[in-house]
Amino acid sequence: MEIGIFARTFEQPDLEGVLTASASHGIFAVHFNLACAGLESIPASIDADVCRSIREVFTHKGVKMVGLSGTFNAIDPNIERRREMIRRCLLLIENAPAMGTNLVTLCTGSRDAENKWRWHDGNAADDAWRDLIDTMEQLLPVAEAAEVVLGIEPETANVINSAGQARRLLDQLGSDNVKIIMDGANLFTPENLPRMKETLREAFDLLAADIVSVHAKDITDNETKKNQAAGTGRLDYETYFELIKRSGYDRTVVLHNLDESQVDACAAFVKRHAAKWYPELCSGEARL
Repeated sequence: MEIGIFARTFEQPDLEGVLTASASHGIFAVHFNLACAGLESIPASIDADVCRSIREVFTHKGVKMVGLSGTFNAIDPNIERRREMIRRCLLLIENAPAMGTNLVTLCTGSRDAENKWRWHDGNAADDAWRDLIDTMEQLLPVAEAAEVVLGIEPETANVINSAGQARRLLDQLGSDNVKIIMDGANLFTPENLPRMKETLREAFDLLAADIVSVHAKDITDNETKKNQAAGTGRLDYETYFELIKRSGYDRTVVLHNLDESQVDACAAFVKRHAAKWYPELCSGEARL
């Protein structure tokens, strides 16, 4: 296992600055966002020279791209906007390998027209599910052709709001190119917090075989969720990492929802809790 981080944690003028900042904290695995290269996160067009340049900077800095953000509202009630973002995401998927990754992460979305991360009662309606399937079925052929995996995660504010719903989606799509991003903090609402161990175990029971990426942030009492650095809240990390290990996952745990000033403490916290199950984090076999 290795420690990674979201690129947008670092506020730098260019990609080289972002990767330099990450490496300065001993983190050499980055989940990338094209905004860090001066583009829109999902741009209307992608130039082959830009892809090549991005890959060269990563190589030069000795940093690995472990994923690429392709998050848009997959069930956006604004149909024209949804269609345009699907078109853009298809371009992103096609070009992801040229940038250096075969993982593009998605947002399953919300019927909230202004905020894809905010719950809307329409998320639970049959038409929302049908729209999600329609979006995924448009993205999948291109992902399969490009040998790109699409990562989705259970998120309580989205249409895929539980591990059970994520399992349903995987089973219905039936594609090896759709996998799970496991973020323990995103499994919880105030209602199921008292059942933390049980909820985590249920999620891994349903999804362990399909996990392609693991995130590390925390559960806080801050309703705006602007800062959820791992180690600052209530997530049961002992159980979380035990379940990650038992699932067979041995790749990157990605830090996010934190300020750069918190990176060292957050990385040390995650390393300390993971090292019981992943001793290579303390043996020099993995870089932190």
